Amino acid sequence: MKLSDLQNKYIINVNDGKNIGNIIDVKIDERNGTILSLVIEPNKNFSFFSKGKLDTEISWNSIEKIGEDVILVNISL
Repeated sequence: MKLSDLQNKYIINVNDGKNIGNIIDVKIDERNGTILSLVIEPNKNFSFFSKGKLDTEISWNSIEKIGEDVILVNISL
């Protein structure tokens, strides 16, 4: 899967069903090449990330499922 494939998916929080935002980048562990986190440009309607931050990260461990159209993440608010 390419980064561009991930960027076209909606990121949905399984706790409340809200669209979190869009993937603008990923952080990769340089030692072994694994993805550490997704860098997210927040959805303007998602208040958790709109507290002065331009973007934020969602740990790869928080991803529940990557589907055809969405990425389901489990983050507590």
